[in-house]
Amino acid sequence: MFWKKGFSFDKIPDLSGKVAIVTGGNTGIGFVTARELARKNAHVFVASRSKDRGEPAVELIKKETNKDAVEFLQLDLKSLNSIKLAAETFLARKLPLHILVNNAGIMATPFEKTSDGIQDQFGVNHIGHFLFTLLLLPTIKASAPSRIVNVSSLGHTRAPPAGIEFEKLNDPNALNSFQRYYQSKLANILFTLELNKRLSGTNVYCNSLHPGIIKTELTRGVVANWGSWIKPLVYLSTFFMITPDDGALTQLYCATSPEIEEKNHRGKYFVPFGEVDEPVAQGKDEELAKKLWDFSENLIKEKLGDDIFSKSYA
Repeated sequence: MFWKKGFSFDKIPDLSGKVAIVTGGNTGIGFVTARELARKNAHVFVASRSKDRGEPAVELIKKETNKDAVEFLQLDLKSLNSIKLAAETFLARKLPLHILVNNAGIMATPFEKTSDGIQDQFGVNHIGHFLFTLLLLPTIKASAPSRIVNVSSLGHTRAPPAGIEFEKLNDPNALNSFQRYYQSKLANILFTLELNKRLSGTNVYCNSLHPGIIKTELTRGVVANWGSWIKPLVYLSTFFMITPDDGALTQLYCATSPEIEEKNHRGKYFVPFGEVDEPVAQGKDEELAKKLWDFSENLIKEKLGDDIFSKSYA
């Protein structure tokens, strides 16, 4: 697919005084997003699982942008306790939060469960970001006008017919690795839909997007699952992929463009490069979005206790 560029780095406004968190900001389009936010004077937190990879990414961003307001925030989306600790660590700084980019993700990995017993692609791509966002939500609302950006994928169009197979999430035989990924990406859009409804009357702008087919480390899950024989096919496919710089443009548009507020873009689904599109019918199913919200909330309460969200709706 080829898109006309309607947005570019030079259209990002000055972000002095803004605070941003980018999950998965140590690599790929997350790194580019964090770098360009920092370049335009935002105070950026690179949220990453590994300190060994996160801290060098922070230093590289500082070097490339000549900006010092870039920090590492440890966040392991495979662990609900790590997510809770990451949110608490940030909140303890008493900073505002104007931009949250839920960018991190895994794709087509072999079937595994997180440390909390949740199928890993659903756990990382949806549940982890659901919890992280809600724990930060009071601060995001208090910092308005603010943005929440959920990185989905065109893959959501190939989710199972039921949309989300709630009863089979932990069944290793229910879906193949790609179908589990597609399901998790549909969940990103449904989360955006329901969250936007709950943000009615606020100046928090929440949108989701497909960043494009990008040459990044995301394909490592495909190789891990399908074996080394698929490496040549993955390599050939890279000739049809866009660069991480181009891949970051749509989420940077959602995170920074004045047009989001000027055009009152809320609960929208964007495609490269900052164009509004329509998700499939499942992605507009408000009943399914509400069911997913309740399911996610109850699952997290089961793992962390009923009071985990006591401050999230302040």
